[in-house]
Amino acid sequence: MSEQVLDISGLEFQWSNESPIMHVDRLTILSGERVFLKGASGSGKSTLLSLIGGVTVASKGRLAVLGQDLMAMSAKQRDRFRVDHLGLIFQQFNLIPYLTALENVLLTGSFSKQRRLSPEEAFTLLEELGIDSQLAEKQVTQLSIGQQQRVAAARALAGKPKLIIADEPTSALDEETRDGYLDLLFHQCQSHGATLIFVSHDRTLAPMFDREIHISDAVTWSGGAAK
Repeated sequence: MSEQVLDISGLEFQWSNESPIMHVDRLTILSGERVFLKGASGSGKSTLLSLIGGVTVASKGRLAVLGQDLMAMSAKQRDRFRVDHLGLIFQQFNLIPYLTALENVLLTGSFSKQRRLSPEEAFTLLEELGIDSQLAEKQVTQLSIGQQQRVAAARALAGKPKLIIADEPTSALDEETRDGYLDLLFHQCQSHGATLIFVSHDRTLAPMFDREIHISDAVTWSGGAAK
C-alpha cells in the first residue's frame, strides 16, 4: 500500500472572527499520485494550498504532510519543513528577474542544505526540462513565458522534494506549450518520485491526471460564503 503524502481530517480554519469557517472533513493523497484540484475562484483552493504548505495554520483537526504533523509545529518549523520538503510552482513564476535561469535554480540551495545542487546538477535538471546551457546563462527576463515556466519547474524540483504544489502554473501558456510543459513536469515528478498537487481552472486538463478532486467535495464553509 502506498504511503500517504497528505492526510487531513476534521480540519477547521478561519481567517478572522468575522470570516467564514473552512471545514475539511477528510482528504488524503497517496505517494506518487498526480492530483488535479479544480474549483471556482473564491472556493478555497488557495486557502487549502496555504494550509498544506504550512503558510497558515488551522485551529482544529489533523493535517499531516509527508507523515509530519504541521499542527504541532511552530511557524519557524513549518517554514523549514516547507523549504526542505515542498516544491512550489506559482502562477506568476516568482523568479528573481535579475538572476539567470541557472542562478534561480541554484537559489533553492541557499535556503535548504538538503536541496542544494551543484551547478552541473542544476544544468542537467534544466536541460531535462528543455532549457539548454545557453538559455540557462541568460537572465530569466530574456526568456519566453514558456521557458520561464520551465525554469520555475526546475527550481521546484531541485533537490527532489517529495511533494510538488503547482498553483495555476499553465494559465499563461498556449495549448501546445502547455501540453509539452505538462509532459515534462509529469516525467520529472515520476523520475524524482514526487507527488503532484496541481490546481487549475482548465477542466480539459483533468484526464491527464490520476485523480480529480473538486474543491467543493473536500471543503465546506459555514458562517458565510468563502472569500
